[in-house]
Amino acid sequence: MTAPRWIIHLPTTLTSLDGATILAAALRDSLAHVNAIDFGETTLSEEDRQFVRTRIWCDAMLGGGGGRCGRRNDHDGPCGVTDEEPPR
Repeated sequence: MTAPRWIIHLPTTLTSLDGATILAAALRDSLAHVNAIDFGETTLSEEDRQFVRTRIWCDAMLGGGGGRCGRRNDHDGPCGVTDEEPPR
């Protein structure tokens, strides 16, 4: 049996989805060296609607051992890594 993974819920004072997305990207960029954090699974939710979550990144597996897609969720075109969204 696999041990359960734990989720850290980190409330903010931000009031817009765009602001929360920018913060999530900044946290991913600054903490990418911490292997214990799975930024590909990052979701956002409103404070009083925590069960309604918005996925930030696609996170699909890339072929050939290339890691995971770092593009925004629901992106156009093929999966990959862009200059704006560095690999994890």
